[in-house]
Amino acid sequence: MVNFYNDKVCLNCLAGSLENACQIYEATEKHVLVGVLSANYPDVMSAVEDMKKYYMALDGNLSVGLGGGNPNQWKAVADIAKEIKANHFNQVFTAVGYTRAELANNTGFINCLVSPTGVVGKVKISTGPLSSKSEQPAIVDVETAILMAKDMGGSSLKFFPMGGLKCKDELVAVAKACAKLDFMLEPTGGIDLNNFEEIVKIVLDNGVKKVIPHVYSSIVDKASGNTKIEDVKKLMEIVKKIA
Repeated sequence: MVNFYNDKVCLNCLAGSLENACQIYEATEKHVLVGVLSANYPDVMSAVEDMKKYYMALDGNLSVGLGGGNPNQWKAVADIAKEIKANHFNQVFTAVGYTRAELANNTGFINCLVSPTGVVGKVKISTGPLSSKSEQPAIVDVETAILMAKDMGGSSLKFFPMGGLKCKDELVAVAKACAKLDFMLEPTGGIDLNNFEEIVKIVLDNGVKKVIPHVYSSIVDKASGNTKIEDVKKLMEIVKKIA
């Protein structure tokens, strides 16, 4: 079961190790999905073997990641879903239905990666390994994207890469659409301690019931590869203030 603080906000932070994952889980009072990237493993079997340890330590609150939104990792994530019934999976838009079928339940969250376009109210859904390279990207109305995501068994829109607040007006439009159609939103990309509060407030103030902000590289210690626990605690303080 995913633990949303005040039934509204659940953090998503990256673990550099199993110990780091446990520290993140404790620091957030379990209001977190801890990311482990499929791209960090040479094959699915080694990923499954290691991720099972995270799954057990986190009460299932493992977030199986692509790795920087890498569309070439879509199949690895789907294959992992077949073996580990984690509470959260990151997936490109075009592979959500496949992943839901492999997961074989309706309880695990699967996000649908859509990207900013520079046009308010429009998102790019061609985020798969082939479609992302198309000269003519599939740009659709955000409400249509949400309905398509629901058709495929998706749980939320992952809006990536945001570049922090660079596409603020687009984020507002996406949030309004998610609120209207009762869908979760996962703002991702360039979120740090300085803009985290404003980004989450934008999402909540525009009526989204549940938000999963991804805060990754900005709070990762470059030397160890671990997420800084003091920074996680600061994020949690902000969540408690605004949620």
